[in-house]
Amino acid sequence: MGIIGDSLDKAAANTATRPIPKSAPAQMRFLVKSEKGSTRAVAGRLGVTQRTVERYLKGQLRRPRAELAARLEREVRKDWQPRVRGRAKKRAASSGGIVIETRARFGFTAAPGSTDDGRMRRITQHLPPAYAARLFDAQAAGATEQQLQRIAAEGLQEIYFKDRGRRADGLEVEFTDIDYLELDF
Repeated sequence: MGIIGDSLDKAAANTATRPIPKSAPAQMRFLVKSEKGSTRAVAGRLGVTQRTVERYLKGQLRRPRAELAARLEREVRKDWQPRVRGRAKKRAASSGGIVIETRARFGFTAAPGSTDDGRMRRITQHLPPAYAARLFDAQAAGATEQQLQRIAAEGLQEIYFKDRGRRADGLEVEFTDIDYLELDF
């Protein structure tokens, strides 16, 4: 994905109420269970053979290589506590909103006589539930990184730069060169 999509996934994963399984065999059992018993599907997700998955399930293998351990943990996090993540997203989209912290280049298209030179800014801003809902819906619909970036830029434009319509009428914000971006809900 991209920076914003990955940040949305990471924020959703941070809502878990229990830690993921620690050992590789326990993580493998969880993945097989989430794939409804299909070791072939788990092998495809992890990029290993079906026999390797079966060896972890039997306890013949216990410590994966570093790259397999990272893939295994990433795949477990994707499927871990989906109802908890769903409730957190629903709460953010209906009442809580989303907090965006970023360091990026913001450029402007504004009235004549004002500066439109972009510059790096560090911004931490709470966005209302409507923008959180738009981000979640766009991500679920398979939106590109640029589309997600446009939604985030529109939210920052309206809430941070225009102060909910109280100033800077006609201001258009460009959100580029993202150094980092973190989301929380």
